[in-house]
Amino acid sequence: MKRYNITVNGTAYDVTVEETDASAAPVAAAAPAPKKAAPKAAAPAGAQGGVKIEAPMPGTVMDVKLKVGDKVTNGTPIVIIEAMKMENEIPATCDGTIASINVNKGDSVNTGTLIATINA
Repeated sequence: MKRYNITVNGTAYDVTVEETDASAAPVAAAAPAPKKAAPKAAAPAGAQGGVKIEAPMPGTVMDVKLKVGDKVTNGTPIVIIEAMKMENEIPATCDGTIASINVNKGDSVNTGTLIATINA
């Protein structure tokens, strides 16, 4: 048996998977009650800005256009994400300074993945 911890929409589940051969009949099992996800570690002071830029869709980061400390205006592209064979610019949503870049070129991201933070 293998044991996994899986988080779905912020809820952590403890899942046990039993390996069987192809001739075994399937067995139904009740899912255990979800357990609380462990709190995430706090970022160091000053490491994140007040405005969060999150991925609007799942995809792959094709390019990171800015770096920490760069000044941005509303609409300035921060990263380019490829999703469904289309390149999508993810822009700044306000004027300010890039406080953190949380992805790298080649990373896979899901909807809601933190891309960057901005000090407005």
